[in-house]
Amino acid sequence: MPQAVTITGTRATVHRAPDDYRRIFADYLTPFARAGVRFHLGGAAGIDSLALLWLAGETEAELVVVVPAGLGDQPDEAQHAVRSVGETGRLSDLVELGGETRTPGYHARNRWMVDRSDMVIGFPRKGTTSSGTLYTIDYAANLDKARLVVPV
Repeated sequence: MPQAVTITGTRATVHRAPDDYRRIFADYLTPFARAGVRFHLGGAAGIDSLALLWLAGETEAELVVVVPAGLGDQPDEAQHAVRSVGETGRLSDLVELGGETRTPGYHARNRWMVDRSDMVIGFPRKGTTSSGTLYTIDYAANLDKARLVVPV
């Protein structure tokens, strides 16, 4: 079993009901989410925030949020999720890389997370052929890391 897992996923999540995501996370994250396992999450809106909130409420896993620049540069929804998890004491670490909030910064953040993980669980939007999520999954594949891809 992996000791560290990166979560990556689409920012566009309004096409599904919130309960759908809770069921998806229960099905696909629960087998890996136990005490002693560290999850790296990107701190963005969408899957990052939804998964962070679910993991904080439903598991004992260690939670690390990584942002490309600073938390204040993230969307309000993402800042709120990170701060609320932090207030509960469930956030193990917030890593602010100090980079840019454009594609190169997000790619650097994703590589940072994957480099420190044994596995990547990706939630790309169905039908997507190019995205940061797919970039991250491909990066993990090139490093021969385990991947689980769950289109949403």
